[in-house]
Amino acid sequence: MPSLGMPISGREKPRQGFWGLWNISFGFFGIQIGFALQNANVSRIFQSLGTSVDDLAFLWIAAPLTGLLVQPVIGHYSDGTWGKLGRRRPYFLAGAMLATIALLAMPNAPVLWVAAVLLWMLDGSLNVAMEPFRAFVGDMLGSRQRTAGFAFQTGFIGAGAVIGSLAPIILTDVFQVANTAPAGGIPPSVQYGFYIGALALFFAVLWTVLTTSEYSPAEMAAFEDEGEVARGDTVVRSNARLAPVWIALGAIVIAAVARFGLDKPVYLLGGGLIAFGAALLVSAALVRSGRESNVLSQIVGDLGTMPQTMKQLALVQFFTWSALFIMWIYTTPIVTQHVFGTTDTTSAAYNEGANWVGVLFAVYNGVATLWAFVMPALAARIGRRDAHILGLLCGAAGFASFLVVRDQYLLIGSMVLIGIAWSSILTMPYAILSNALPQAKLGVYMGLFNIFIVLPQLIVSSVMGQVVRTFFPGDAVWAMLIAAGVMGVAALAMLRVPRAA
Repeated sequence: MPSLGMPISGREKPRQGFWGLWNISFGFFGIQIGFALQNANVSRIFQSLGTSVDDLAFLWIAAPLTGLLVQPVIGHYSDGTWGKLGRRRPYFLAGAMLATIALLAMPNAPVLWVAAVLLWMLDGSLNVAMEPFRAFVGDMLGSRQRTAGFAFQTGFIGAGAVIGSLAPIILTDVFQVANTAPAGGIPPSVQYGFYIGALALFFAVLWTVLTTSEYSPAEMAAFEDEGEVARGDTVVRSNARLAPVWIALGAIVIAAVARFGLDKPVYLLGGGLIAFGAALLVSAALVRSGRESNVLSQIVGDLGTMPQTMKQLALVQFFTWSALFIMWIYTTPIVTQHVFGTTDTTSAAYNEGANWVGVLFAVYNGVATLWAFVMPALAARIGRRDAHILGLLCGAAGFASFLVVRDQYLLIGSMVLIGIAWSSILTMPYAILSNALPQAKLGVYMGLFNIFIVLPQLIVSSVMGQVVRTFFPGDAVWAMLIAAGVMGVAALAMLRVPRAA
């Protein structure tokens, strides 16, 4: 690990050994336990508290909206932070502490609105902890080791997700913890799973905080030139001309909701477009008044000066994460209805099916962990771009298989394909992106990259309830066909990325 304050000669950062890579990414193990508990159980918690399947997408909207706002801001500030804990580690620790509190509280939510608020708090805290970890890999590793670094991080993400996804079923089958609860209650297996996850998250992040030391500004300056930092103030003024377009588009969306009786969550999408247009106007006004150093103007400027590779990958991410979010929202109601034959959330069959979803999620994350060890060699052989295209096509096939598979064990094969995709999604875009970004802006650009993960989630959360209710009433399995198609489009979009990236 680096020694603080000592200039290091040479242009390439020192290679990290096994334990160096382990310590850099171990905190992500805990963060992903939190995400896995959220992804596998929040729909179950909402349904147990009285939410219909048609309204699940709306209740999930708080999570991506929080990430959209939090990650660029955290990235911006972490780029300029330096203190006793370093550059990124203060954000790991703060996010982990808040997420721990949310995990302890969520399974005890007495009513639906409390659970929704706690989901917002949990997702926001996990985003505060997660965003700097992406930049941390870029900070600590040279360009030639970043594929391995992000693959190592993917391994921890998969392992953490396996534990988080399996926690309720292990508690039920091994420790005989009750898996059902009266109407309006949360099963004890879910409650204790969240308690264990809270402790695991906190101590895993604490491990990375205590076992790593970050390069000082002087040390970072001694390393390789990693790109020019573009000025964004001119772009901010230029983008202001597009502000009326975004505001008008948002107004059209809101008017369409009122005119055609669309789902009320679509109002949030229209409001978001108006808010973005307003942000462009405000940031431009601040720049014109000589206050270009404010956070809003700097982030808007950085958004407008994204490197070309980042723009290409952004389109891929948009389609990729649209498909993933559909899966996370609808897997539980699809499996419980089509494989376990019930929609009664108080029945043993429903809760058995919900636990099986945890197993399926553990499978795809376990496969992602194993595939992470394959990807560096695969990328070296066929290139990062083509390796990612292969992964995305596997994911599309996995989603499509839900339309025909009705056996719980055959669904494991579907999740193997999705696991290959998931491993690639967590590795290849970041390995490609980190080599295309200036080091001084690594945090904010990684945060801005998250917009193209969050935006599709906001759209899915806003419109999928309406789509399922209108076109597939009472049968959400057809949402997986949409997911398969969208993932296929992501693979096509990846062709725009140069093979040598």
